[in-house]
Amino acid sequence: MPARNTWTRNQLLIAFKLYCEIPFGKMHSRNPEIIKYAALIGRTPSALAMKLTNMASLDPAITSTGRKGLRAASVADKAMWDQMQSDWEQFALEVQGIEEGLGIQAKEEIHREGPFDADERDDHSGESRSVLTAARIGQEFFRRSVLSAYNYRCCVTGLAVPELLIASHIVPWAKDPSNRLNPRNGLCLSMLHDKAFDMGIMTLDENMTIHVSRLYAKDTDEFFRAAVYAFEGQRIALPEKFIPRADFLDYHRKVIFEARRVCEYSI
Repeated sequence: MPARNTWTRNQLLIAFKLYCEIPFGKMHSRNPEIIKYAALIGRTPSALAMKLTNMASLDPAITSTGRKGLRAASVADKAMWDQMQSDWEQFALEVQGIEEGLGIQAKEEIHREGPFDADERDDHSGESRSVLTAARIGQEFFRRSVLSAYNYRCCVTGLAVPELLIASHIVPWAKDPSNRLNPRNGLCLSMLHDKAFDMGIMTLDENMTIHVSRLYAKDTDEFFRAAVYAFEGQRIALPEKFIPRADFLDYHRKVIFEARRVCEYSI
C-alpha cells in the first residue's frame, strides 16, 4: 500500500489530464473542476492544484518565460510526463478508462474535428467502431488540450467563441499517427484560419510569424484581405503551455505551404 502522501498512478494520470485541459491561469484550488476531481481521487483541491503547478515546471513553454513560484516536479511526475509525451494516444485512453471508473461521463464537445463522420457512416463492423471510439476520445482530448493552451482564443485573431474555434493540426492527422494527439502539434484557430492553414494558404515561420501565400497577395477580395492577408508578417499569440514544436512547423512550411508555392509558379 502506498504511503499516505504518495500519489498513485491513477491520481497522477488524472492530474496530468487536468494539466492538459485547464488553462494555466485557472490551475488554482478554487476552480470547480479541480474541486470536483480532487474529491473523486481523494486529494484536497489545494494538493491537486499544487500538483498541476509542479507539472508546469516540466513544460518548456512555461519555464522559458521565467515564471516564478513553480515547485520542482517529483521523480514520479517526470516519469509520467515522459510517458505521456511518448504515447499520447495511450495516455488519453488510459485517462478515459479511469474517468469511467470514477463515474465521470465524457464531455460532449461543441465541435469535433477529424476524419470521423464519413467513416462512421460507411463502416459498421465492431472492430472499426472500437477504433473509431478510440479516435473520438483522442480527438476530444486533443481539442481540449490545444484550446486550453491558447486560453480558448484563436492565436491569429484573438477570437474567443469556442463554437468557432478549431484545434488545428500542424502536421496533418493522417501523416504522423504518433503525434496525432500531441498538443504541441496543434494551433487554436478560427474555422476560417484553420482552413487557410490546412490548405497551405498561410503558415508560420520559426519565429511564429504568419506568412500568407503570394498567390493571394494581389487578391482583390476585400474580405480575404481584411480577414487573412492583413495578418501577413504578424506574430501569433503564443500558447501558455505546449508551444508548437519547430519540426512540426518546418514540415508545414516545406510540405504544405511550399506545395501551394509550386501552384503559384505554375499559374
